[in-house]
Amino acid sequence: MAETRTALITGIAGQDGSYLAQHLLQQGWRVVGAARNPERAAATLQALGITGVSLVAINLADAAGLQALLADVHPQQVYNLAAFATGVGMFDDPLGMADINGVAVARWLEAIRLVDPTIRFCQASSSEMFGDALATPQNEQATMRPRTPYGAAKQYAHAMIQIYRQRHGLHASSAILYNHESPRRGPGFVTRKISQHVALIKRGKAKTLCLGSLEARRDWGHAADTVRAMALMLDQPTSGNYVVATGRTHSVGDFCAAAFGHAGLNWRDHVRTEEQAGRAPETVQLVGDATLARTALGWAPMIGFEPLVAEMVDADLARLAA
Repeated sequence: MAETRTALITGIAGQDGSYLAQHLLQQGWRVVGAARNPERAAATLQALGITGVSLVAINLADAAGLQALLADVHPQQVYNLAAFATGVGMFDDPLGMADINGVAVARWLEAIRLVDPTIRFCQASSSEMFGDALATPQNEQATMRPRTPYGAAKQYAHAMIQIYRQRHGLHASSAILYNHESPRRGPGFVTRKISQHVALIKRGKAKTLCLGSLEARRDWGHAADTVRAMALMLDQPTSGNYVVATGRTHSVGDFCAAAFGHAGLNWRDHVRTEEQAGRAPETVQLVGDATLARTALGWAPMIGFEPLVAEMVDADLARLAA
């Protein structure tokens, strides 16, 4: 009888972690979730109907603790999805971001090197590493010019992955993720803010939604599609860097039109805009070229923009009715 494979996921209670846990459980993996607060993570997973995940406490600042965790759990795969981030907080606490989003990845890689170099590692990198991109769309060879502490920390982690891959032969992959959403997205992100307000307005609990620029554009995919790509990366015989994106952008205004329209509302009757002090206008489009993921991994997004928006609105309507 084949031995059950074990995957260790940090950020297990987040949007990506919960979808990845479901995906791996369906494939027969034993899933161990590492969280700062296992009790809170257990409550979140229970509310989502996700069962069968073992939970352990983790401190990403504790190098010896990470080594002990690997020695105890014996995973074949580690997915690092934990990150310091909010929807608008790319500049919040730059020191904390540097440690959790950057140096902690070096701690993971060193722990794997010391405990079991056969462990396969996947890092949730970010399109924010490209920042003020020199060209659009961006692929894996695009120049990295981060414009936020968040992007800079992710770039450091990305560089360390390549160093450990080349120097120590680790199977370590960098998933360069573009914006991805779902009903599990936190309320601090503009997409969830829109879907929540659509539900509130539809139920008569609010009248207006205030947003900043409606012209900002994003390459929005679904988180369930994103985690499939990450799992495929660790199934490959060799590791690498992969852009995970839809290759299409939509504006915040487009998202509003789709969300309000799905609820039978005209977004122009309810959306108000206001100037955002201190935020520079966007001059570069971050849109990903996922050709490598499509050809090397056989990956392609399965959920389109309109179904994604509709799913988010329906979920927030259901929450209000509960």
